[in-house]
This record gives sequence, C-alpha cells and structure tokens, in this order.
Amino acid sequence: MSRLLHRDGAPPVPASELFVRSADGSRIHVELYGPEDAPAVVLAHGWTCNTHFWAAQIRDLAADHRVIAYDQRGHGLTPEPGPGGYSVDALADDLEAVLAATLARGQKAVLAGHSMGGMTLMAAARRPGLREHAAAVLLCSTGSGRLTAEATVVPLRPSAFRTRLTTAILGAKAPLGPVNPVSKRILKYATMGAGSAPGRVDTCARIVHACPRRARVGWGQVLAELEVTAEVRELRVPTAVIAGADDRLTPPVHARAIAAALPVGLGLTELAGMGHMTPVEAPEAVTAKLRELTTRYVATVKVTEATEAATSEKEDVA
Repeated sequence: MSRLLHRDGAPPVPASELFVRSADGSRIHVELYGPEDAPAVVLAHGWTCNTHFWAAQIRDLAADHRVIAYDQRGHGLTPEPGPGGYSVDALADDLEAVLAATLARGQKAVLAGHSMGGMTLMAAARRPGLREHAAAVLLCSTGSGRLTAEATVVPLRPSAFRTRLTTAILGAKAPLGPVNPVSKRILKYATMGAGSAPGRVDTCARIVHACPRRARVGWGQVLAELEVTAEVRELRVPTAVIAGADDRLTPPVHARAIAAALPVGLGLTELAGMGHMTPVEAPEAVTAKLRELTTRYVATVKVTEATEAATSEKEDVA
C-alpha cells in the first residue's frame, strides 16, 4: 500500500521499519519512532485502520518516547494472511512477536490498543510476552464480547434482528468505494461524533477505505464472534480505559464492563461528544493518558528493577 497523504500533512516518518515473523510465519510490518533509550509505547490499531491512525500520538510522543506501531495482519503494509489466518489467537501471536522483536528482554512498555487493537491486548492477557513487557495498558474504544448485540450503528431497538443486521454489516463483502462526501457522511455517522472536524473525518475515511476488502471482511467476521471477556480478568497490570460517549460501534456499556472487571483498573474516561475513533477525534486526551502512564509506570518499573538488581548484587556479595 502506498503511503497516504492526509490534509494535515504527511504521516510521521519512522526512524526505522522492519518485518517480524509471527507464530504462523506471517510477516508483520512494524515502525519505530523516537530515541531508542526513551520510555517505550506500543500502539495496536483497530479494524480497517493502520499505523497512520496513530499519527497524532506518534508526532507528540516520538520527541521523548520510543514509539512502536505495527500494522495488524492484512492492514497497511502487513500482508494478508493465508487460510485460517484470521483469529483472536493470531492477534495475540502477532502482538507477542512485535514485543519480542522490538523490546529488550524484560523491558517494560505502555501498551495501547484501539478497538480491535484493544481486543488484541485483552486476547493476549495470559501470554508470557505481554506479562513480560507490559508496564501498563490503555484500552481505547473497545469491547470484550457481544459486539454485534450492543452496537447501535443500526438505528433500531435491541433485538435479534438488529444483531443479525449488524453482523451482516461487519462481514459485508461489498467494496467501500471511493472517498467522497457521501462515503464520508456514512463513515462519520457510524464511527465518529457529530461534531468531528471535517479534516479528521477525511483522515479516518482515507485510512478505512485503504483497507483491503478481504482483510476487512475476514476480521469483521472474527469480531462478530469475538469473546475475550474472561481474559479481561487476566490483564493484571495497571489499565486505563477511554471511550467516546457517542460511540456506536462499541458503546460505553463495553468500556464500563471492562473497567469494572479489571484487576488493576485505573478508571474509565468517557469523552463527551466523541465517537469510536477517539485517538483521531480526541488526540490530546489519548496522548495525555499515554504520557501519564509512561511517567507513572515505566519510570517506576525501571527504578524497581534497578533496586532489585542492586539488592541481588549485595546478597551475592554477602
């Protein structure tokens, strides 16, 4: 896929890029930004998006953070997987592969996921790779199950019929077509708040419409059946949750349930007037939360590790 140009300028330029191999051999495209020795943040985007979705966060954080962003399989510059390559386990596999390839052994980072990216983090909650590298987690506009039952994109009362329609929309094979005023109005209604700025709507539309149809359909079918609620209780690191109050794809009922179930919850921030695309719609709020988490937890982990190492050395000498 060619690098997209948005109205607010070109996407951030990575310091370096690489492909890492996931458990099934899939090649995952990864971008690295900022100083190598700075506090690390790992960004996992959502369904039909790519690393450009995090452009605002990358521009701000890369000045004094090591920012690691990757394209989910079938999105951006990550190739589409082979048969059987779309699954919740594959999402967790890919995250573990990225963490292993970009972080030193035992190195801690803040892990952030939007929508399907948040589901990725929940799916990986029991994985050794996440437990080794996660200092804290940020979940943005996401859910752990019952996605089609709770979504309000179809403007009907909750019912089995509404759920079936929503499921059909997630797995629809029809092409999205060109980005134009009509398609932008549709995308804004489904995924963004009513007051979203036109430039931000345009940015999201160009990202979403660039997603290959097979990846969109394949992951849409996975999301329709997704169930990682049990894994939320296994996410045993400090975890903050952000949700748009007007999110139709993953309404705040999901965020409230996740926040209530987290073992080490840091609370829920509901953003008034915002829809599903919170990192683009409310970039300052999301970036501020990431900075808060790195300041509070990555620095603390480093101090703790240094203290433990010093204590161990004293014991060895004794």
